[in-house]
Amino acid sequence: VHLVESGGGLVAAGGSLRLSCAASGSTYSIIRTQWHRQAAGKNTELVAQISSTDNTRNYADFVKGRFTISRGEEPNTVVLQMNNLRPEDTAKYYCVAIVGSSGDYDYWGRGTQVTVSS
Repeated sequence: VHLVESGGGLVAAGGSLRLSCAASGSTYSIIRTQWHRQAAGKNTELVAQISSTDNTRNYADFVKGRFTISRGEEPNTVVLQMNNLRPEDTAKYYCVAIVGSSGDYDYWGRGTQVTVSS
């Protein structure tokens, strides 16, 4: 599975960005797609995820009500709509595909940088 993220950039606090993750390869094996982020000097944290089977969505508490994960219009695409961005949302955002019947493996994209100015 190959993942390519796009849509990052610089935005002022309170603004919005839309990240997109395009998957290719053995996409049939993906059971969940996640967005993770890593701020400078900090650990990676899970932001949101969506199930491939029933589109169940889960969010980290720190993005609930502001971010929305969904299927994109293009096939094998997952979108993260980010509204009301805060400076603490500044991080590199990664798309992650969980594959296998038991979710035994994961594939990561290269990431896209999101910078929110105060």
